[in-house]
Amino acid sequence: MITSRKEEQCRSTAHEINDAAEANGTTGRCTNVAADLSEAEGVEHLLTWIRSYHDRIDLLVNNAGTTWGAPLGEFPRIGWTKVLNTNPVAPFDITVGLLPQLRAAARPDRPARIINVGSVDGLVAPEWENYSYSTSKAGLHMLTRHLAKKLASENITVNAIAPGPFLTDMLRHVTADQEQETELLDRVPLGRYGHGDDIVGTVRFLASPAGAFVTAAVIPLDGGLSGCGG
Repeated sequence: MITSRKEEQCRSTAHEINDAAEANGTTGRCTNVAADLSEAEGVEHLLTWIRSYHDRIDLLVNNAGTTWGAPLGEFPRIGWTKVLNTNPVAPFDITVGLLPQLRAAARPDRPARIINVGSVDGLVAPEWENYSYSTSKAGLHMLTRHLAKKLASENITVNAIAPGPFLTDMLRHVTADQEQETELLDRVPLGRYGHGDDIVGTVRFLASPAGAFVTAAVIPLDGGLSGCGG
């Protein structure tokens, strides 16, 4: 199941996943629903939709995120409320709302998994003025640890991935400026953007038997940016 606030984009992505699965002979189907997770009504819409189809969930990936940039003296309150509602509050509400389904899937030898997508900006102070974003992702990292401690006794693991620069829509303002892009990649010891396989592999590890004994971890996936003083 995937969700996005943009219905057509969400639908087309589900179709791409299903087409690829069919070509590879993989069983199962990807379904989609549009929901704006920055609003409580959108979160409840998603939860109602999921509950109507599934009584158990093996893996929950909280990936939705948004950002806001403005100079320090001009940073608006809406830049805080929108980002905080989306980045740490929605994952919390979704996790709590789906606890019965996660508990139904959890077993001592095969825990249910929650993976939160944080950010390197929650590990090191970023260069640009996205104050609410970095704060929200640092909060999501701590929420990950807090939930992991609470849910460990129920055989539910909770981990986070902290990506560095990946070529997503969130970096359009950087890729449009050659000087800014060069400055960013100069801070990454491996000298490149993250690739799809990088994050897919990390999610697969955390969701697989190999990751069953990992919980409360925040895994930097940033080419060394945070660990090497970037």
